[in-house]
Amino acid sequence: MNDRLKFAAFGGGLVVLFGAAFGIGSLVGDPTEPAAGHHTSATGEATGTGLRASESGYTLTALSAPTTTDTPGSLRFRIDGPDGAPVTAYTDLHEKDLHLIAVRSDTTEYRHVHPVRDAAGTWSIDWTWRTPGTYRIFADSRPAGAPGELVLSSTVTVPGPATDTPLPAVSRTTTVDGYRVRMDGDLSTGGSDVSFAVSKDGKPVTDLQPYLGAYGHLVALRSDDLSYLHVHPEGEIGSTPAGPRVAFHAQAPSADAYRLYLDFAHDGKVHTAEFTADAIGGATPGPNTHDRHEGGHQ
Repeated sequence: MNDRLKFAAFGGGLVVLFGAAFGIGSLVGDPTEPAAGHHTSATGEATGTGLRASESGYTLTALSAPTTTDTPGSLRFRIDGPDGAPVTAYTDLHEKDLHLIAVRSDTTEYRHVHPVRDAAGTWSIDWTWRTPGTYRIFADSRPAGAPGELVLSSTVTVPGPATDTPLPAVSRTTTVDGYRVRMDGDLSTGGSDVSFAVSKDGKPVTDLQPYLGAYGHLVALRSDDLSYLHVHPEGEIGSTPAGPRVAFHAQAPSADAYRLYLDFAHDGKVHTAEFTADAIGGATPGPNTHDRHEGGHQ
């Protein structure tokens, strides 16, 4: 893959509040304007893309979902093209036509899923909200004929008492489903290499399974505004070792806190390891390989 994608800073935002079960949400605010507190350029314009419902003539629209927690239903939406018609043809993007990312405003309740599209261009997936709160829904795709990959988004408010969870402290290690994952390297505004070493029961995992054409996928969200980037690892299946280490290259636009979500597959399941990381100014060297244990031990 060897995608050398950059972290993008995004502005903008909108709130969708559903008034009826599985109904079309009503818009609050202007999705083309940056929300208060979001990063902007020197001209006052929102920087980058990703927190807008519209980009390059394409629009995420007709979004509907269950209106209460613990109520099974369907999350549905479509993407309309520059001609105003629903898009029905897409260019393959890492083995899928579209990646859907959902996350609550406090960076919790992260999900990376893949809805299905009908002949009329409407995407849908079975959906249940676990907790109340405001969620941002990202649609990451490349419509056929589009100039490149597009990330369109809007937000949904699920009614009910919601308490924000504080951003977890910066940490080099985390555990998920019995796996221990360690992050090496630092995010920086000058560009840097970061990698993640996976171990289980004290032993390096050397048989990671391909997931969406790679041994790992990394989604990064800037904590203050949920600015989004989906990063894919360096190397390719067949020429890159299947663990324990998965390496990425990224460049952060600002020295801020980010929440990182690493998806990897092993033992027939996809696992998501979460980290909080601070991006620093300037360039940094790659991960320090001295005295490093591939099994994740410090």
